[in-house]
Amino acid sequence: MTRFALWLPIFDELADPVAVANLAAEAEEVGWDGIFVWDHLRWREPVKAVADPWITLAAVAAATERVRIGPMVTPLARRRPTKLARETATLDLLSGGRLTLGVGIGSDRFGTEFSATGEHVEDKVRAAQLDESLAILTTAWSGETVQHDGEHYKVDGMRFLPRPVQENGIPIWAAGFPGNLRPLRRAAKYDGFFPVNLEHPEQLAEALAKLTELRAEAGATRPYDIAFAPEPGDDPKPYVEAGATWILTAHDPATVSVDEIRGVLRDGPPSV
Repeated sequence: MTRFALWLPIFDELADPVAVANLAAEAEEVGWDGIFVWDHLRWREPVKAVADPWITLAAVAAATERVRIGPMVTPLARRRPTKLARETATLDLLSGGRLTLGVGIGSDRFGTEFSATGEHVEDKVRAAQLDESLAILTTAWSGETVQHDGEHYKVDGMRFLPRPVQENGIPIWAAGFPGNLRPLRRAAKYDGFFPVNLEHPEQLAEALAKLTELRAEAGATRPYDIAFAPEPGDDPKPYVEAGATWILTAHDPATVSVDEIRGVLRDGPPSV
């Protein structure tokens, strides 16, 4: 079964968490399955206002009862994994077990948010930070004691309670370029893949075939999601046929508005 979600750049008019929460409640009422938000500190001009994704998602969680929520995606390299362990577990509790964590290494090219704040700009360094963070998070969500002494992070004998509502922990969807093997290997370890910069559905089918192979090698048996956001106006059906289990709406971050999102959500999820 394919599910459908709004994917919102929470900029300018959508930098108001009350407005986003109201849109989320309307979307749930007409049958959308998820509300996902971008996670950025800033974006290039003409965008001026940017909301915090976690506060916004908390407002969405409080305003809804059914839709799945989450950041899509959060660059873990600029977040402390111990703090994120607390935030994600708390948000999962608040939402009644509806949180999905989209993760990636992020990019400096759209808002220079890494270089402007003194963060690492090297992809390899941020990828290593991402992998360490995921190891810490998954152990923290289990309720077991976290003992981690890595290159980038240290956690010395801490437990993170309460645990998330979801029995197996919070689902993780890892973003990446389909032709790059390392993101595919990372995504195969977790619960889903969010491909970026796809040019045609065949790329998605190829990525899914490789993920299926990698997951079989690892003995993975849990359900797996492939989330994709076609360009506005593109037919999502070929991507569903290629294996997408979630279709997300795409919006221009420079022009997105409350009226635009309300118009999209009131049309309801597309038929495929």
